[in-house]
Amino acid sequence: MDHSHMDHGHMDHGNMGHGGHQCKMNMIFTWSTQDLCIIFDWWHIHSSFTLFMSLLGVVILTAGYELVRELARRYEAGASQKIQSLPGRTRGEAEQRSRMVKAAFYAVQVFYSFFIMLLFMTYNGWVMLAVAVGAFVGYLAFGNSTAAKSVACH
Repeated sequence: MDHSHMDHGHMDHGNMGHGGHQCKMNMIFTWSTQDLCIIFDWWHIHSSFTLFMSLLGVVILTAGYELVRELARRYEAGASQKIQSLPGRTRGEAEQRSRMVKAAFYAVQVFYSFFIMLLFMTYNGWVMLAVAVGAFVGYLAFGNSTAAKSVACH
């Protein structure tokens, strides 16, 4: 059905489903927190306190990404060592199970990295700094390998 001939200019979608507030979607860098929503409309910044708690949450979320990466590295190293000690037929089955677990770790990391990308794409300087601080804290707490990281979403 073609609706191109219909006039929607009089319709106001400003507060539709947002509980009385309007989230701003910035496409340029800003430090403003007025009407800032982080990823979800319910994650709305109302005050300095909610900004602080949200930034703390972003730091913790981002640090958690490094935890997931470290858990994946540890699993891979342990599984590889265990598989090498197994006899032939059992080794093949263990390799298949290990591959499934590694694929699950990979999927979680990809999902997590894109979630962090969405945080960064608020284009809000405070949120961007919180992501960087979270990466720093996460690496200090969980990063037991090289600090080299490609500039990619995952």
